[in-house]
Amino acid sequence: MRQRISSWTKRVRELKTETYAVYLASRDPRVPWYARVLIVAVVAHTLSPIDLIPDFIPILGYLDDLIIAPLGIALALKMIPQDVLVESREKAEAAVGGDRPTSRLAAAVIVTIWVVVAGLIATAVWRAFRG
Repeated sequence: MRQRISSWTKRVRELKTETYAVYLASRDPRVPWYARVLIVAVVAHTLSPIDLIPDFIPILGYLDDLIIAPLGIALALKMIPQDVLVESREKAEAAVGGDRPTSRLAAAVIVTIWVVVAGLIATAVWRAFRG
């Protein structure tokens, strides 16, 4: 089981490097606008320092990284011109040696979602015990 989780962790790291390459490609004017919209959504989700499901939860923690991000990136990769993709991958591998890039906006959105959900749960519990 540990070996499987280790393998998943490695794949997630590789995915995040590939995500950064896709992000870099989105900034290139040769990439179509509709690909950029998809890329922004996928990158914001994947590079967010706060996950929808925290990584410390066994198996489920990596589930969003292993399902949502790969599907979005695979679709985005099909939309990006090949020459742009090659250049972006080279830049991403050079840049992501140690620290991974993060998106503060995505973090703010995820925190907001958690706060709203916690508020809804607290309200439901309050109403249930109140009467």
